[in-house]
Amino acid sequence: MRRRIQVEAEKPQFCVTTGITFAQADAWFGNTVQDLKLDLIYPRDNTRKYPCVVWICGGAWIQMDRSAHLAYLSVLAHQGFVVASVEYRTSNEAKFPAPLQDVKAGIRYLRAHADRFNIDPDRIGVMGESAGGYLTCMAALATDPVYDVGENLEYSSAVQAACPWYPPTDFRGFQYSDPEQCAASPESLLMGKNVMRHPEEALACCPVSFVTKAAPPFLIIHGEDDHTVPFGQGEELHDELEKAGCDVTLLSIEDADHADLHFFQKEVWDEICAFFRAKL
Repeated sequence: MRRRIQVEAEKPQFCVTTGITFAQADAWFGNTVQDLKLDLIYPRDNTRKYPCVVWICGGAWIQMDRSAHLAYLSVLAHQGFVVASVEYRTSNEAKFPAPLQDVKAGIRYLRAHADRFNIDPDRIGVMGESAGGYLTCMAALATDPVYDVGENLEYSSAVQAACPWYPPTDFRGFQYSDPEQCAASPESLLMGKNVMRHPEEALACCPVSFVTKAAPPFLIIHGEDDHTVPFGQGEELHDELEKAGCDVTLLSIEDADHADLHFFQKEVWDEICAFFRAKL
């Protein structure tokens, strides 16, 4: 049997490039250097520039895998976005603000190479889960030059939209029975200081402390039954942004726990795609 069809070549071909070094950082007690890498999904289409969404993996700032969600991130790519997943140093490698500096270095790299990857440098959004949701918030809200270090400093690390999933937004809101228990918490390890013993310093590196009316549009996604990062963390950031007069939506998901399957269903990704289409 033979069949013949006619195909209109309308949509671009998308390519996946992994392991692109976007920055280097000190390693092994400052004696060696490690590459920080990103994975990229981009269209082979030189006729136009595409908005870019930067993904930040979660893992309690203890572990991360920039390639773990590429299958889902391709959904965004096929909706007309360049998608980059950036690596950052974990808390056993470097304390805050190093992970945020790494994310911002990745954003600057993408702007510096926007022509190469058909990126519109004026339309970059950021999205991440849990610890990556925290870094998403901070990348969008923390504009002090101290967070921009390394190469490509002539380019901005600002983003035009942010979509954090179940983000820690106020470290003081996590309940521990005593300071000894708190000392081993992910947020204390990130800071390099015990959150319960240093509450003011903890608050000073939390997203709720960086809210201004200049914040970009936010879509906060949080499960109402989150047993790891309480739903109130997303609510608190939403309320602070709303109080400042910002463009913010809190999308709550019924019966959803932390990082469970609810977040990988079509309905949620439709919301994400619609948000970035509207705001970028």
